[in-house]
Amino acid sequence: MEVQELHKKLSNIHLQGDIFTDTTQRLLYATDASAYREVPVAVTRPKNKEDIQKLITFANEYQISVIPRAAGTSLAGQVVGPGIVMDISFYMSKIKEVNTEERWVKVEPGVNRDELNMYLKSFGLFFAPETATSNRCRIGGMLGNNSCGAHSVIYGSTRDHIIEANTILSDGTEAHFGPLTKEEFHEKCRQDNREGEIYRNIDTILSDTQNQEIIRKEYPDPENPRKNTGYALDVLMDSAPFTESNNRFNFCKLLAGSEGTLAFTTELKLNLEPLPPRHNALVCAHFSTIDAALRANLIALRHKPSAVEMMDDIVLDATKTNIAQRKNRFFVKDEPKAILIAEFERDTQEELDNDTQALIADMKAEGYGFHYPVITGDDIPKVWNLRKAGLGALANVPGDKKSTTVIEDTSVKPERLPEYISEFRKILGKYGLTCVFYAHVGSGELHLRPMLDLKKKEEVEIFRNIATDVAHLVKKYRGSLSGEHGDGRLRGHLIPLMLGENVYELLKEIKNTWDPNNILNPGKVTDAPPMTENLRYQSGKIPETPTWFDYSEYGGFVQAIERCNGSGDCRKSLKIGGLMCPTYMATEEEKHSTRARANILREILSHSDKTNIFDHEEIYNLLDECISCKACKSECPANVDMAKLKAEFLQHYYDRHGVPFRSKAVANIATLNSLGSLIPGITNFMLTTPIVSNIIKKILGFAPQRSIPELNKKTLSQWKKSHQKVNAHDKDKENNVFLFNDEFTNYNDTDIGIKAILLLTQLGYNVTIPAHTVSGRTHISKGLLRQSKKKAEHNIQNLKDNVSGDNPLIGIEPSAILSFRDEYPEIVKKELQEPAKKIANHAYLFEEFIANEIEAGRITHNQFTQAYKKIKLHGHCQQKAIATTNPTKKALELPANYEVEEIPSGCCGMAGSFGYEKEHYELSMQIGEMVLFPAVRNAGNETIIAAPGTSCRHQIKDGTDRTALHPVEILFAALK
Repeated sequence: MEVQELHKKLSNIHLQGDIFTDTTQRLLYATDASAYREVPVAVTRPKNKEDIQKLITFANEYQISVIPRAAGTSLAGQVVGPGIVMDISFYMSKIKEVNTEERWVKVEPGVNRDELNMYLKSFGLFFAPETATSNRCRIGGMLGNNSCGAHSVIYGSTRDHIIEANTILSDGTEAHFGPLTKEEFHEKCRQDNREGEIYRNIDTILSDTQNQEIIRKEYPDPENPRKNTGYALDVLMDSAPFTESNNRFNFCKLLAGSEGTLAFTTELKLNLEPLPPRHNALVCAHFSTIDAALRANLIALRHKPSAVEMMDDIVLDATKTNIAQRKNRFFVKDEPKAILIAEFERDTQEELDNDTQALIADMKAEGYGFHYPVITGDDIPKVWNLRKAGLGALANVPGDKKSTTVIEDTSVKPERLPEYISEFRKILGKYGLTCVFYAHVGSGELHLRPMLDLKKKEEVEIFRNIATDVAHLVKKYRGSLSGEHGDGRLRGHLIPLMLGENVYELLKEIKNTWDPNNILNPGKVTDAPPMTENLRYQSGKIPETPTWFDYSEYGGFVQAIERCNGSGDCRKSLKIGGLMCPTYMATEEEKHSTRARANILREILSHSDKTNIFDHEEIYNLLDECISCKACKSECPANVDMAKLKAEFLQHYYDRHGVPFRSKAVANIATLNSLGSLIPGITNFMLTTPIVSNIIKKILGFAPQRSIPELNKKTLSQWKKSHQKVNAHDKDKENNVFLFNDEFTNYNDTDIGIKAILLLTQLGYNVTIPAHTVSGRTHISKGLLRQSKKKAEHNIQNLKDNVSGDNPLIGIEPSAILSFRDEYPEIVKKELQEPAKKIANHAYLFEEFIANEIEAGRITHNQFTQAYKKIKLHGHCQQKAIATTNPTKKALELPANYEVEEIPSGCCGMAGSFGYEKEHYELSMQIGEMVLFPAVRNAGNETIIAAPGTSCRHQIKDGTDRTALHPVEILFAALK
């Protein structure tokens, strides 16, 4: 049946949830975090089990597959396929019931793992299994992959914590699975329906003593703590009625790790654990070799830790260039080849101290390690965040070679790990490969990720061959080819090798009994296609094109896009917090995530047949709601800078379609303000009088609810000229500073600029406004890079011989001054790049300069009031991404009794002109309402609201009717 006809029939099934058949949505769901890509025929977001039943009935009727999907962070291609994607993360995310006495919770499959534990914390309970993606993964995905995580040494895997499951079988009927007595099991076998068939099938298979013998022989070592290859027949066999065991039969054990190929789960009953002991610490032992770390792991395990994780030097080096992760490297000393993170959780501080010191003493006695910092308190999450960022941070390696998921999930008994890795390295040497070693060393699993370029045919061959070679090695050690990431389409074809042909035939029989029409996520676990089919990256598909920004640091423009590996860090919810991604947090829609924007860029550009490969409206529409806050530049482990990619795209797109009038007006707002400042009274009358103002807003496409910033009666340049003599800058005189008179301060926020000059002057500094043009920030934000390049080059040319460590450049508006650090070095011509980098090193936010001078002892609290003030600070989004808000807090606390509390907000939602634009107004206010607006409203009238950004101050005014002050204004008022 033609796709269009299928779409038409699909639209007639009337879901309570959503159905998407447009190209853009289908492309967004064509990949996960694996190396695979297939465009689904449709994307759906079911709201309940009735929707799922309708979709499964439809799939049976038209012989099309359905693909369960949660956060889409699978590493083995589990949620990639040509059928109907069913995203349960959007609607099916309710926590339904908690029983604290019996310690269980009932949830829908779309519940976020970390959000669940935030909810359970008040009951003193938590769901123990975890993943590195725990802040965005969903319980249904954890079931599908049988997720384990760092603490599996004490808590096991998801399989060990699933009590019951409500499901829809492949024929659309409902089935409830849970623990059964022998009598209940045989009663199930007598049912005359699909559920009865699957019980009879498993009874036939596992009652056969020959099958039992084969399963015991072929499955991984029972003492291997991580086993996730194939269906869990070995686990089911270890239950009554098949063996003399106290374990009740429970099909949930089989569903765990089945990757949605057997049934569609609609509700789960989960076992809960008491919260861990409150006394905890990490021993972060440093080693000079990987082998030493592996052997020291066995020493650590003797001391009963709750987790032992490892990071190698490749992962550690990758985090050096990540803005958000650099601060988490505080405990790293010198250049270790590996670090073991051994976590201890104890009931008393005395026990904790004794056990951590005993471990360190044993390691020293046996000659392992050279540095053993003990991490406690608020520093512990920083270490775990560094470890969890490993996967995404590995994308920081420039070029087409990527740390590739192929053999990254093997597990063996920890005692055999040193020996296994020694042989594994010989296989690497055979192919001339380097490899990343990190993760769950305590349970015998290291994530081994060789560097491969899957755009090259010869390396795709290595991709396949090394998978086979390592599979033989894992089999030799009775390990599991998958410890927690699953088989998917990556490892499914190797199951016959791992478990033997006889067992594989049993797995196929089970799949056929549960799903005779093969509609439930086919090609995963059984009958997987060749692992080299449908790879995400295709050689030569994206022609390198001249760009405005310099992407050589990444290997090129294409590689800058491909840094997004799909790990989904941008899908964190509002409850989880963080900066990225504001539009996703506000809507929780995949299309508003950074991952979606990177995917659409890669997908369409790589398959474009146009001369101008940027000439695609689908990309334009999706990027239109990126607010360019740059949170992704710092918080994405791979540092995907979507704001820069968006600006680059827009310039090329405009070259084909022309620049919209509003974009021209916003980009050239300084020119318009310059004209308006000739007659500021008349201009402001027009901007504030409702009738005239509404006409202006309508012409510009601005929201009628917005207030347009007024002009000052005088520009800052005019004020400076009339109030202070303009002398040549005396480079020999101490305390000289250059003030960058940005386009916002000059025309709109003149009073702030005046107070900045007066404040600095009274503090003993000689302030000069050097010759320069506007920052070009508005041009960058609207994608007019041709103009912003000229302005950047003009400014660098004018300032390169003057700005230095002794003569810094200070800026009032964060977005303007930070252009010197962020965009300028990458947009100016080559001969100006080094001067641009030099200026970038000496370009400071106003508060950064003040904080530096406090540190140097040149500014003290004695120069300011002793009065008490409480301040709530909202940091500028680009300040958070490119710099930090710490200097702002330090500067505002310069008066001895000023108390500063930072609002835990991301972008305010205004984001330059974004929030002014009519079609973006609602989303802009929605972002503001997440954290910022409530925090401002709840602050008492005596509390000062501080916001360095001009857009932020306008957003706060429009959203709360409170006036926010720039830190300059607060400090100026606080002068003695």
